[in-house]
Amino acid sequence: MPFRRSFPVATIAIAQLFGTSLWFSANSVAPNLMHAWGIGVSGIGLLTNSVQLGFILGTLTFSLSGLADRFPASAIFAVCAVLGAMFNAGFALVSQGLLTGAVFRFMVGICLAGIYPIGMKLVVSWAPARTGSALAYLVGMLTLGTALPQGVRFFGAHWNWQIVILTSSGLALAGALLILVLGDGPHLALRPRGSQMRGGVLAAFRSRNLRAVALGYFGHMWELYTFWTLVPLIVATAVNARLPQLSVPGLAFVIIAVGSLGCVVGGVMSRKIGSVPVATLALTISGACCLVAAAAWRQLSPQTLVVLLLVWGAAVVADSPQFSALSAQAAPPDLVGSVLAIQSSVGFAITIASIALATSLLGRLGLRVTWVLLPGPVLGLIGFYPMWRMYYRPSSNRKNT
Repeated sequence: MPFRRSFPVATIAIAQLFGTSLWFSANSVAPNLMHAWGIGVSGIGLLTNSVQLGFILGTLTFSLSGLADRFPASAIFAVCAVLGAMFNAGFALVSQGLLTGAVFRFMVGICLAGIYPIGMKLVVSWAPARTGSALAYLVGMLTLGTALPQGVRFFGAHWNWQIVILTSSGLALAGALLILVLGDGPHLALRPRGSQMRGGVLAAFRSRNLRAVALGYFGHMWELYTFWTLVPLIVATAVNARLPQLSVPGLAFVIIAVGSLGCVVGGVMSRKIGSVPVATLALTISGACCLVAAAAWRQLSPQTLVVLLLVWGAAVVADSPQFSALSAQAAPPDLVGSVLAIQSSVGFAITIASIALATSLLGRLGLRVTWVLLPGPVLGLIGFYPMWRMYYRPSSNRKNT
């Protein structure tokens, strides 16, 4: 029986791993692209932000149009994974420079809007009673999917960059097949045509709890994707220069992938103490790592810096599934998909500014550029304050937090 309950969540998590390998596939071959196309770090930032911009447009379309809750989530996921694989392959085989590359990455981002938030809705439809822990596995797989291209690059060190990109496309197709076979869960019905909450999906954010969760999530997003973007660059400039025996893609893979472990540990903790304290603790730890890296990186040995990056990598994403679980609990049942999509859309819009600012300043500031990330966890904790104040009130109902 436990196996039967866990099988759908495990299947969705693996499909998410495969589908989200498209996200940072271009970043894993950044040195090759910089050499082949004659671009700098800001060019890699542009390619990353093209994906983020496409994701924002896609999630806005899914949420404001109601598509996220009007069609089977499994069908949306599968179609978007197939299209994303095709556009990703186009980036590898057709693009000849930054302009055409950015267009293909933008289209990949649109497709990812039907993979990540819709994958979260699929998990809720299969495991509504254990959303925090189930989404922890899902986001853990997204994290591993983000790191996967770095791992492919490490293990296929002699492959050309096109093969690394095409490997991500093959994985996305496998993810689409898994979701098609699994189908939708029994616990979330489609939103009937013509049904509409007064004010639409934006009206759901009149809820004080939902607003507090969203503000915490937005602060987390200012930090998360910029950290992932910077990891290979930080490793190459601040670690590899002093420890040349370490592989840049190999170490970058481990630093990003350890976030999967952080998500799983956070998910286990959430079943015992609730999602609110887990999200608060993870955001606090990642903010502390950011502060130490920004203020004292010159005084740290390369070994200590690697340990710091590993702790940061584990904490920086561990709060994400808990924020999503709290949002799903606070949202109207027939608007879960739309709420998660629009919250993701705003969150990823924030990442565009953060990534652009950090990548443009990295060359001048070095690891001090991590000061740019620090406002995220600080403001996120402030915005999330109503939730953890309520949680620690003796009369609060911890069962739902």
